[in-house]
Amino acid sequence: MSTERAVRASEFALRHRRAFGFGWLLVLLLGGAVAVAGLGRLDQSFTASGGPGHRANQAIQERYGNGAAVAPLVAVVTWPAATDVRDTATARRFAAAVGRAAGPGARTVSYADTGDPGFLGVDGRTAYALVYPGAGKPDLAGLTAVEEAAGTLRAGLRSALPEARTEVTGVLPLQHDSAEAGPGPVALAAKAACALGLLLLPALAFRSPLGTLAPLLLAGATSVGALVLVEAVAGFTEISFVVVYLVPVTALVLAVHRWAQPPETAARSAVTAGAAGAASCAALALFPAAFLRSVGIAGLAVWALSTATTLTLAPLLRSARPAKTAARTGSPRAATAGRVRRPRAATGPLAATAGRVPGPLAATAGRGRRPRVLPAVFGLLPLVLLAGAAPLLRVGNPEAHTLVASGPAREGLDRLTAAGLPSGVLNPLEVLVPEGADAAAVAARAARVPGVLLAAAPQAAGWRRGGAALVVVVPEAEPMTPGGAATLTSVRAALAAAFPDAGHPEAAPGPGTTPGSRGGVTGAAAVTPLVGGSGVVDRDLVDGVYGLLPYAVPAAALVAFGLLAARAGAGVAARAVCGGVLAAVGSAGALTVLWQWGPPDTGAVTGWVPLVVGTFAFCVSIDRSVALAAGGPGWAGPVAAGAGAFAVLAAGIGPQVELALLVSGFAMAMLLDAVTGGRPGRPVPEVRPVPRSSLQLV
Repeated sequence: MSTERAVRASEFALRHRRAFGFGWLLVLLLGGAVAVAGLGRLDQSFTASGGPGHRANQAIQERYGNGAAVAPLVAVVTWPAATDVRDTATARRFAAAVGRAAGPGARTVSYADTGDPGFLGVDGRTAYALVYPGAGKPDLAGLTAVEEAAGTLRAGLRSALPEARTEVTGVLPLQHDSAEAGPGPVALAAKAACALGLLLLPALAFRSPLGTLAPLLLAGATSVGALVLVEAVAGFTEISFVVVYLVPVTALVLAVHRWAQPPETAARSAVTAGAAGAASCAALALFPAAFLRSVGIAGLAVWALSTATTLTLAPLLRSARPAKTAARTGSPRAATAGRVRRPRAATGPLAATAGRVPGPLAATAGRGRRPRVLPAVFGLLPLVLLAGAAPLLRVGNPEAHTLVASGPAREGLDRLTAAGLPSGVLNPLEVLVPEGADAAAVAARAARVPGVLLAAAPQAAGWRRGGAALVVVVPEAEPMTPGGAATLTSVRAALAAAFPDAGHPEAAPGPGTTPGSRGGVTGAAAVTPLVGGSGVVDRDLVDGVYGLLPYAVPAAALVAFGLLAARAGAGVAARAVCGGVLAAVGSAGALTVLWQWGPPDTGAVTGWVPLVVGTFAFCVSIDRSVALAAGGPGWAGPVAAGAGAFAVLAAGIGPQVELALLVSGFAMAMLLDAVTGGRPGRPVPEVRPVPRSSLQLV
């Protein structure tokens, strides 16, 4: 859409303001209800699809109905000093108590089932059992069921073994205790201060009640409309639930930034940046990875709806501003109180126009000063340094000891580690052994892999279905650590070596296989045991999603550059795209520095967080750069970034580590954008329009 058409769209919206106002009101109200009802369409598993681990987990889930990508519960018992944990009666009593408390359909395994000392602590008093509850899929409902099962299991064990000290821990119980803890008094005060800042910052910047509420209305309409579009697309392809975090934050920052522009500048930058941003997100959506497709489609929807609200809803809101208020704030439309006038420059959508910029910093806007080199260098230096730390980012769930500081699940984890047992027991692997293969031989081979604490093939009926069997492999290190990742790779390699004629090492079991002997392991001649479990999800993310980033990021950048160069010039395009890519990579580096190297020491960053934060950073940086090139005020970027930072901090400050990771990523991306984004570039010189008719010439 050209600038001329954009202005005509705004004029058309003003001429039919009642229809457009009613339409956007329906989007907010009816669309909001539709968006909430349609959240179930989104994939809630937070796992990377398409990888070998995901295929293995799907096969396990279909055959057994539990486990797979859902980490098991870990029941921990510490017996009195006089008790021998290796005694058969003691082990069976613990196993029986676990089986009764776990409920129907659960799979359990312990020392009594395998005789493996890896289920016993070195203190001679502690033992643990792995419990896969009967209900538990890798979605929000399934995870909630597992969390509830943890409470039932804990109560049942304490009732059945009153003389022993029993605890239930695991990845999900640790996360649940973190959510249950809630923010403390200091965190609540910080949340309240951020919420107040979200209201005060626009009020101080725009100096009017409308200036405070209008960006929120624009953001609300954009968010609701974008979510409805995303959920509609989710009916045809897999869209991850992570877009729920990306859409509203991006919509808010774009809305504040657009509202800070004069009407002509907002229209030009909205069309130009919207086209470039939407095209770059569409390029991401074309890559065969669920997370990239999800953030690409969500970004495309946000750009489309943000452009629509800027061209149609924003003029309606501006027209409601009294003329006195418009004149006081320095609006170029003070005399017309909201009417949109076609810009004089017709040769380029980013041609600068004269006119003052509303807001207390109007004196700083629109100046054609030559950019100062030294401030630019100091502004870009933090981004460059953080971008250098991005390749050192380790993807995966945070280590268990960082999830929560106290609570029943943390007590169980502390009891495990005090007994000399590694935290890797929280994320075991599950190997699906095909029909005809020797599960015990597969377990023996996996047990010889360095870094494996134990590997066992339980004989209970819950572990064998339709001739196939499950082997549990407990690593010593958690999967997000270098040691855990190396163990997973070695287990896969060892099992693939046992089936040299099987083809792909993660091929799904097929019908018509014939037993044979390969590598000393009796098995099917055309299949390999599938390695799944909660520990493979991180590796799937690294291999299946982050492995595509070296191709996806340049593709998105090139598409954005091409559109911006055609509409705004190569110089503007180069600055905007380079700044956007640097902001996206720098935000990943900031997560690395703060969480991996900083005091939290999480060891890893939740895999989907850098993808969401990076997409957000790229989008807001592109919009800010294009608006500055169009002659927008330099203060608009910092104000928008500050409002967005206040919003995410007000919503996300608390003890939940994964939420804190996401919130801090958003906040750091906006902080970096505010530091580097307040310098107006050289405006495009104004060119008088060429008359298109003799009447215009006269």
